[in-house]
Amino acid sequence: MKINRVKIALGSNAAYLLVMLSLICTSVFAQKADTTKYSARPKAKVISRVPVIKGSVQSYRPSYNIYSSLENSTKSATKEKNEKTLTVLKIYPNPVVEQLNINLRLEKETSLSIKITDLLGNEVVTLANERVQHGEHTKTYNVPAKLNAGIYFLRIVAGGEPVIRKISVL
Repeated sequence: MKINRVKIALGSNAAYLLVMLSLICTSVFAQKADTTKYSARPKAKVISRVPVIKGSVQSYRPSYNIYSSLENSTKSATKEKNEKTLTVLKIYPNPVVEQLNINLRLEKETSLSIKITDLLGNEVVTLANERVQHGEHTKTYNVPAKLNAGIYFLRIVAGGEPVIRKISVL
């Protein structure tokens, strides 16, 4: 009896070893099993990156003729462009050392104000505040010594029309 038990014990152990060896060999050396049939996960849907808008929206149609109003606004814009009173032709030298020359054209007689402001918009110096005839003018101004070296804005106002230019002071 002891011999049979040993044979059975060896047999069951040998069988166990053979099963384990076959599992190890198949998992290491064999190809993966086809799991598509036995997959627990549902297949992912292909999502398009292009949005699809479902629904119908009617296009907007104004009750008035927009083209006639556009023509009127462009005509008034060209009139305003032609009625420009101040044209700054040139500001030189830039960077400024001692003197600043401003070449400008006025379409009608107006009051002219020329100010130097800092980067925050605070007024530093008023160079001119006078009434000027129409035509082309070249104005020369001495830059005050109290201006430190840096970047400033030159604000030229003629007839309520401002022109702002950047200048550098050395």
